[in-house]
Amino acid sequence: MPPRPRQYAGLPSREQIIQFIQSSDKPAGKRDIARAFGLKGQERIALKRLLKDMAEEGLIDGKKTAFHRMGGVPKVTVLRVVDVEDGEAIAIPETWQPDEGTPPPRLRLIESRKGGALKTGDRVLARTEETGGGWTAHPIKKLPSRGESLLGVVELDGSGKGWLAPVDKRVRNASPIADLGGAEPGQLVLAEPAGKSPRAGVKVVEVLGDPLAPRSYSMIAIHKYGIPYLFREETLAEAELAAKLPLSDEHREDLRQLPIVAIDPADARDHDDAIWAEPDGAEDNQGGFRAVVAIADVSFYVRPGDGSGGGALDREARKRGNSVYFPDRVVPMLPEVLSAGVCSLKQDEDRAAMACHLRIDSHGRVKEWRFTRALVRITENIAYEEAQARIDSGEGGENLQHLWAAWRLLFKAREARDPLELELPERRVMLDEKGRITEIALRERLDAHRVVEDFMIAANVAAAKALESKASPVVYRIHEPPTREKLVALRDYFDSIGRKLALGQVITPSLFNRMIKDIADEGEKALVMEAVLRSQTQAYYGPRNAGHFGLSLGSYAHFTSPIRRYADLLVHRALADAFHLEQPKPKGKLPPLSGLSAEDRADLAKVTDAISQTERRAMEAERDTIDRYVAAWLSGRVGETFATRITGVQSFGFFATIVGLGGDGLVPISTLGREYFRYEEGAQALVGEDTGTRYTVGDRVELKLAEANPLTGALKFEPLDTGGSAIEPRGRRPEARKGRPKYPQGKRGRPANIRHQGRRKGK
Repeated sequence: MPPRPRQYAGLPSREQIIQFIQSSDKPAGKRDIARAFGLKGQERIALKRLLKDMAEEGLIDGKKTAFHRMGGVPKVTVLRVVDVEDGEAIAIPETWQPDEGTPPPRLRLIESRKGGALKTGDRVLARTEETGGGWTAHPIKKLPSRGESLLGVVELDGSGKGWLAPVDKRVRNASPIADLGGAEPGQLVLAEPAGKSPRAGVKVVEVLGDPLAPRSYSMIAIHKYGIPYLFREETLAEAELAAKLPLSDEHREDLRQLPIVAIDPADARDHDDAIWAEPDGAEDNQGGFRAVVAIADVSFYVRPGDGSGGGALDREARKRGNSVYFPDRVVPMLPEVLSAGVCSLKQDEDRAAMACHLRIDSHGRVKEWRFTRALVRITENIAYEEAQARIDSGEGGENLQHLWAAWRLLFKAREARDPLELELPERRVMLDEKGRITEIALRERLDAHRVVEDFMIAANVAAAKALESKASPVVYRIHEPPTREKLVALRDYFDSIGRKLALGQVITPSLFNRMIKDIADEGEKALVMEAVLRSQTQAYYGPRNAGHFGLSLGSYAHFTSPIRRYADLLVHRALADAFHLEQPKPKGKLPPLSGLSAEDRADLAKVTDAISQTERRAMEAERDTIDRYVAAWLSGRVGETFATRITGVQSFGFFATIVGLGGDGLVPISTLGREYFRYEEGAQALVGEDTGTRYTVGDRVELKLAEANPLTGALKFEPLDTGGSAIEPRGRRPEARKGRPKYPQGKRGRPANIRHQGRRKGK
């Protein structure tokens, strides 16, 4: 415990309680707080009420035994208005997933009348901040109601009544269907409430087809997260006009003589970047290299409106924020005529590029950089695997050999910088030409990937520093250091596995790297890397620099992927302004400028907040879709035994992932037999009262796959030693009222009903 504070007369203030909790080296319980402030009798009763109020206000978590400072609210997030008090809207994070018994933080919306008064149930994208009085939020824009649209599968019960079985594993119950709208059993549909009362049920408004058909899993995510996937006619028309813009070397540096290559995934359709390097013959840079990182000049084709019209392409790109990549499709930020056409750096085609010229010294440091608009002709589009095979066989040719030699210098500088190195496996879903799964495997990490990555990092740093040198607006890629609260949680976890993390030292990526390198056991190393990853803050875009902790960089901007990220497009426009790279005004109906618009200059924080949100949306949608594919891949192997590793423990059971494949599944505590298991939060363990059997994070355990639901991506495991025997949990309601479908294994191998799957926190 921290040093005992001075005695206060009467009940302490909220600020004093928060200060005490923050200074505590472990979660502070009600007794600790009462003892620290010398509270007795009725004062302790009043303290209990005060702590409850503080939890409801989002100032502390809602644990009854020990309290932490409330945290975990993203800097930009979607909020849902839950109350309006004296004209002031109170909201909570829409995607809040609390621990057992923890209420969501309540945020006070500032300037909530901007764009119309907010009412209960409204959704708003907002910037959040922590103040002395709690959490406040500043609305960016009002969002359409998500509650009006439900996604699910139509099922019929024994009496012929329709039910909508949800495809979101967080939704527990099916909804009665008042109007099938022509939908048939087993079809994936969009539905809306049929009336104001939940008892009115839902009505089907759109039939999406077979939920188990190829390409359906990504469509589920697209609808669930509201990802725009169709382009309006005006956007497509402007894209067609832009694609016809003539290319000329009159206002561009002609780099077509350079043997520039693009190294990408084998199935890539949009090629943002290409690289070239050769030894630098200058006397002041012996042993160094000259290099060019050529990036698709998207800002030449996609221009902001000039106030008098146009800019449909830009508005749509901003709304999407980024391309979304699923195993079976890509939802592009730009229409295909641009993203896979004239913007894409294709072999033997003249292309418009924004070129970053670099001089790399013999220590791998970038000595100089300059940016030009250029004309390039890519010598070759090479897959990562092919490039690596050529290098390994000694048949890479001078071009690739120079790239690898320059990269080794960049890698030397990277090692000196010592950024965070977390080797976390990435799952890759392989499909055949009909969209059927052929394989799910872990993606191999090659030197070819590192070559491209380090050249891109060098160009991104150069872009940020170049804009800073001109005092120009910068869209930074920001990754802040871990918060105190996350570091305390990480320390507690390390304590439980017999490792130490002293919080009195400066926390750097090097510290984490050294800790990971000291672990010999590969299983334990993987767990520690996952724990370190969980301790990290989420990266975001913003106009005020706070550095990039993970990369150990002071200034960083995304410059290298403007076909698929709007942030990069903004950086290109800023460079065009700062270095006078503006192109001649196009004829016709296209907007004249390719630099930053006056609106973006005035409020760059607004657009960076929005694209940070679309990035998180894309990540969640991609992850959900991968989970569905993994569940589909495993649905034919229910009953088989798998080697798994425990990744999380809660009072209601534990989560495990299949070694070498991924796919997280729940082992409910009800399947552990009739023995009572005690939950030890600090040790992240379930401990049997009679036998002492322990289930702890990091343990490897053989589990039987009990359920695999492709519609939700949910997996359920059972231990082998109990034979899957289950104790009926106390308080569970009967399976269903008479007439309600039980959703057994249906025709054509449809998965069992998900109405009782995906239960969170034992509820």
